[in-house]
Amino acid sequence: MKLTNGKRLERLGDRYANGDISRRSFLSLTAAAAAATGLSMPWMGRALAAVSEVRFDGWGGTVQDAIDKYAFQPYSKKTGIKVVQGTFGDENEIISKIKTSSPGDFQVVHSSGVDYYIKYVNGGYNSEINEANIPNLKNVAEAMIAPFRKITPKISAVPYDYGTTGIAYNTKVISPDEAREQGANLLINKKYAGKIGGFADMATRVWYAALQTKQDPNNIQDMDAVWAKVREARDLTKKFWSSGAELMDLLSKSEVVVTDAWSGRVAELQQQGQPIGYLDPEKSYGWMEDMLILKGSPMAECEELVNFMLDPATAIAVAEGQSYPPSLDPTKVQLTEKIKALPAFDPTGTMNSITFADPLYWAKKGDAWNKQWDRISKGA
Repeated sequence: MKLTNGKRLERLGDRYANGDISRRSFLSLTAAAAAATGLSMPWMGRALAAVSEVRFDGWGGTVQDAIDKYAFQPYSKKTGIKVVQGTFGDENEIISKIKTSSPGDFQVVHSSGVDYYIKYVNGGYNSEINEANIPNLKNVAEAMIAPFRKITPKISAVPYDYGTTGIAYNTKVISPDEAREQGANLLINKKYAGKIGGFADMATRVWYAALQTKQDPNNIQDMDAVWAKVREARDLTKKFWSSGAELMDLLSKSEVVVTDAWSGRVAELQQQGQPIGYLDPEKSYGWMEDMLILKGSPMAECEELVNFMLDPATAIAVAEGQSYPPSLDPTKVQLTEKIKALPAFDPTGTMNSITFADPLYWAKKGDAWNKQWDRISKGA
C-alpha cells in the first residue's frame, strides 16, 4: 500500500515517539517528506543538511577508552554519526585552542566542572542546551546541576562523573593507621622525602597546603603560610605528575610511595591488585566533570549524544569502565555494587560528603595564584 505524505509523516511521528529513530533521523525524514509536498519551514534546510560527525575532546587514557567503548561506539552504531576524538592533558590547553579556532571546530569537551565552566562562559564559548532534547537529564543528581545553573540559568554543560583528589599510599611502606593519623600532612612527611608525588596543578597544591595549615581551602586567610607549605612540598617531592597514566605508573613502579591522587585511577590500580591504599582526609579536594557543548556546535546532534551518554545503562557501563561514579542520582537510578564500592561514591545523591571548590572564589584568585605557583614550581 502506497502511503500518502501525510500518513508517512504520521508514521514517522509514531516511530520517533516510540524511540525507534533518533531525533536527527526524524528531522531529516520529516523534512524530506514535507519537501515532497511543497512545504517549506525554516528548520528544513538544517535538517536535510545532515551532520555526519561530532567532535569530542577528553582526557584520554582509561577514562576516554571507557567512554569510547561503552558510549561512542554504540552511539555511532545506532545513529550513523561518527564521534571524532581528540585528547588533552591539561584543560587550559584545549581552552587555548578554542580561543584561536572558529565556532564549531570544537564541540563537546569532557570538562572539569564549574571552576572551568566559568572560564568558558567568560570567554563567550558556552551554548544554551535545549533540555527537552536531553530527557535523561532528569536522572542526574540535582545537587550536581545546581552549581552550573547559578552561573548560567540556561546551562551549556551536563554533569557526567565525579571523584576526589585524595591521598594514595603504598601499603607495603605506609600503614592505613599512619595515613589516617597524618592526613594531609602525609604529603610533607620528611621520612618519605624523594618518594613523594603530587599533581602539577596549582589548585591541588594550594588546596592541600591550606589543609596542612588548618585553613578552609574555600576561604584562605593566610596565603603566606600556604605558599610556605607549597614550597616545603616542592622540596620533598620526587615528581609532579601531569596525567592519570603518569600517576598510575609512578605508584605501580613504587617510584613514589605517597601522592595526592585521583580516586578513579587509584581504583584502577587496586583492581589490578596493586598494594595501594586511598585516604580522603577531611575536606579533601572534590570535583565533578561534565559534558560541555560549545557555541557553534551542531546542537541537536550533540544533545542527542549527551542524552545517549546519560542513559542509565550507558552511564553505568562507562562508570564501571573508568572507575568514577556517574552523575546519576542513586535515589532515582539503581546503581551496581561495583559503583557503590568506588572511592568517593556518595550514596545520597546530595554530594554533601564531598567538598567542592567554590567556583567564584577560585576564579577570582586563579590568575594570581597560577603565576605564583609557576614561580614556585621553577624554584622561587
